[in-house]
Amino acid sequence: MFRRAVCAIPTNSLNKSFATFHKSLQKNRYLESIKAHLLGLKSYRRFPNDEEFKRELAVRDLYNFRSRSYWLRRLENFERKERVPVDEYTIEHIMPQNENLSARWKDELGPEWKRVHETWLHTLGNLTLTGYNSEYSDRAFIEKRDMQGGFKQSPLRLNEGLGAVEAWNEDSIKNRAAKLAQEAVRVWAAPVLPDEILDTYRNVAVKPEAYNLEDHPQLANGTPMRALFEQLRKEVLALDTSVTEEVLKLYIAFKAETNFVDVVPQKTRLRLSLNMPFHELSDPKS
Repeated sequence: MFRRAVCAIPTNSLNKSFATFHKSLQKNRYLESIKAHLLGLKSYRRFPNDEEFKRELAVRDLYNFRSRSYWLRRLENFERKERVPVDEYTIEHIMPQNENLSARWKDELGPEWKRVHETWLHTLGNLTLTGYNSEYSDRAFIEKRDMQGGFKQSPLRLNEGLGAVEAWNEDSIKNRAAKLAQEAVRVWAAPVLPDEILDTYRNVAVKPEAYNLEDHPQLANGTPMRALFEQLRKEVLALDTSVTEEVLKLYIAFKAETNFVDVVPQKTRLRLSLNMPFHELSDPKS
């Protein structure tokens, strides 16, 4: 779900996707068939692969993201036994939010500082956690890095590596985003199956559910409706050698090129639906 949200895939397809999910499951290979189903989904129902997920995660506005605390908590605490209470920390923009950047920040970001600020401000590479948000304020990166309680001294995983960065600019943001996105691939791991196993699922056509007369209790052997149906069946199939019968969930269809009569078994009668123009009907008994 998080991968889909990051990749901005609409959620309105999920109801249909989950409603039909069970048809693809194999009881003797339960987990394997779940993975194969997810990997086989296409278009707006797809499960984003690693490359799409990393690409979108690096550029998405994650500060205004609906599940902001969720992704921070998962990234910080993945595989930790001693969990960090993320909600006790504040989200820090390494490159400050302030539109009126100081001359020092403009110089560090380079001649295209305005574009860099607008493009990367709320993205993964520029966001972290701190307990020193008010102390950091709009200070220059080197000050945030080296001050008491700065990035160099931070015990948080999200701040690993910041103590070794010499300048904070577009390249630094992209590099950190790539590193965190690679870690996110492990946190929100995609299902994996060998190609040879996945191919066996790709090549198996989903067969429609088959029905027979026993699925219609009104047509149980020995009942008046079964006798009436057998008489009708004999007459209809005798009309032409091209006529065939198909038992469906709610009715029995007789067809030539298409359905021309559908029989709906009921408790005391057979209801017939005729698929032909009224003027073509012939009723000798009026």
